[in-house]
Amino acid sequence: MKRSVIALLLILAVASCKQPEPRRPVKVKSGSFFTETVERNRKILASEEALIRHIIEKDTANSYEQSASGFWFHYQKKNDTARYLPRPEDGLLLSYNVMTMANDTIYTEEEIGLVPYIVDKQQLFPGLRYAVKLLKEGERATFLFPSSLGYGYHGDNNKIAPLTPLRSTVEIHEIKKQQGSINQNK
Repeated sequence: MKRSVIALLLILAVASCKQPEPRRPVKVKSGSFFTETVERNRKILASEEALIRHIIEKDTANSYEQSASGFWFHYQKKNDTARYLPRPEDGLLLSYNVMTMANDTIYTEEEIGLVPYIVDKQQLFPGLRYAVKLLKEGERATFLFPSSLGYGYHGDNNKIAPLTPLRSTVEIHEIKKQQGSINQNK
């Protein structure tokens, strides 16, 4: 009996010396969701850019420029005498409207009103933040933004639906130069 207990203990000791086995995940993620999302975003952007190009082709009265940020614009009123473009922390007084690409008004300039804005310090939708840096005091321009530079996947939770490319006419009424900007201009 003593031998069988010793043999049993010896077998248990040898069996318990086995290396611990790591737990395997229940689900293995392949990364395909990320790849699919990137591909979907590329298709959305391509279709929105095609729509914008179509609008530009039909609008022969205006000469559009493409920005480095990925939107297009044309001037309605240009100020050739001014040389100063807004810089970070400059104060602006601006007005703008928001429309669909089909020229349906979402927000009028009157609804929005005159907007005091400190460059790069306050919230505007991304395209508008970039757009105001391209206009000098007294200039007015119309911008065509893909949805990624508008309100994106969420919309504005009010009148702007998700994935809506936007058209906006922006005017800079006044630029109040920040002290550092004044010294850089001298």
